[in-house]
Amino acid sequence: MWLKIMELSVADLKKNYARLDVSFDLWNGESTVQPYIAPMVEKLKAEGYAHYDQGALVIDVAEPDDKIEVPPCMVLKSDGASLYNTTDLATIVQRMEDICPDEIIYVVDKRQSLYFMQVFRAARKARLIGENTKLVHVGFGTMNGKDGKPFKTRQGGVMRLETLLDQIKESMVRKIAENKNVRLEDADGTAEIVSLSAIKYGDLSNQASKDYVFDEEKFTAFEGNTGPYILYTIVRIKSILEKAAAAGFASDGRLLAPADPAEKSLMLDLARFGASIEEAYGELAPHKICAYIYETANDFNRFYHGTKILSEEDEARRGSYLRLLSIVLKVLNKSIDILGFEAPDHM
Repeated sequence: MWLKIMELSVADLKKNYARLDVSFDLWNGESTVQPYIAPMVEKLKAEGYAHYDQGALVIDVAEPDDKIEVPPCMVLKSDGASLYNTTDLATIVQRMEDICPDEIIYVVDKRQSLYFMQVFRAARKARLIGENTKLVHVGFGTMNGKDGKPFKTRQGGVMRLETLLDQIKESMVRKIAENKNVRLEDADGTAEIVSLSAIKYGDLSNQASKDYVFDEEKFTAFEGNTGPYILYTIVRIKSILEKAAAAGFASDGRLLAPADPAEKSLMLDLARFGASIEEAYGELAPHKICAYIYETANDFNRFYHGTKILSEEDEARRGSYLRLLSIVLKVLNKSIDILGFEAPDHM
């Protein structure tokens, strides 16, 4: 019966993850590490890392300079039953045996910070990981409704991911239909792409550890710091380059020095692309990529509104503009690819 429940659950999860364009290399649950628990427990006892306290098997993880009380990490309860601590430690053992990673990142509710401190210290103290292996907890906050409370359906129940995806897509279909830039038969597919950007960008643009308000109207807007705004900017650049190609204008010319402050700002944005991605990677902070994208999109639109690109009579200057646009397009496409979504051809 349990296996059947797992089969049905995973199939449903995969269906929703497919809509989010998310896949996993491994689908390992707690049961996967059951064979590792008994040998690990024996090792912890034999090597003196764990001891019994009031019948429970624990590892002392408190350190002299702790500013808060850090309780021991419990490996087995007094009745011999395992806990989350047990399976998390056993998972570390399995990962070190199978993969031997340099770093393991746990993306889990920030309220679990003390728990992960205990588990990480226990793993290091018991030498379950290599000396240089990093264990990192990226704690995230809650997604709340406009009332500041955990996000719910209009009926007041817990919001299912499937419901949220449908709700956002319906909103995007309406907005795209109103725009009339997309054929009705293409509206559904375009709405799927744009709604994905609204959800992913809306979530990732916030610092992970902070609680935030999920405002459907705000997240699906075509203006402001939103996924649809970023995609609209990309589609605008594509359109200009398509018109340029149709007119026989080359977009691979030589870049000239900027003609005005708006163009200079845009060039400077492009120059710091690598550093921005590197900083976001180093800090495990995708919201910094979102901040970079938004600033670059804003600077592009400022440049676009103040510059005659296709009607520029100076061929070298026009070629430089088009080359600049092709680089902006490449940078923005790469950035949203890192965040896990793409842009449609038309919006």
